[in-house]
Amino acid sequence: MYKSKKPYLYGTGRRKSSVARVHLFQGGTGSITINGRDIDEYFGLETLKLITRQPLAATGTLGRVDIEATVLGGGVTGQAGALRHGIARALLQVSEEYKPILKKAGFLTRDPRMKERKKYGLKAARRAPQFSKR
Repeated sequence: MYKSKKPYLYGTGRRKSSVARVHLFQGGTGSITINGRDIDEYFGLETLKLITRQPLAATGTLGRVDIEATVLGGGVTGQAGALRHGIARALLQVSEEYKPILKKAGFLTRDPRMKERKKYGLKAARRAPQFSKR
């Protein structure tokens, strides 16, 4: 339990090249703020909002906690995945009873998939240049 103006629980989430620092405040109204903006304003797609709220819905804490998060790097999908991971980690500090629920749903596992590096002689990681017949 960290103390600032209000005590909060902390969780770090990662996905691809995105890193999310999540501050979870207990006894809240259910607001989610990302980089100083509301979740509806930050994520345009409904699926990304759904991904972010999955750990809260699984544990039944959807309207009972406030979340303030800082997300850096990657694209919007990676950022949503990083947020999900960070929220799940912060919820573990609320109650140890949430661990089997979050673990079974796969929210505590860091997704190891990353972008494959570009190889020399190729246009991308696996994309080879096209040669025409003569």
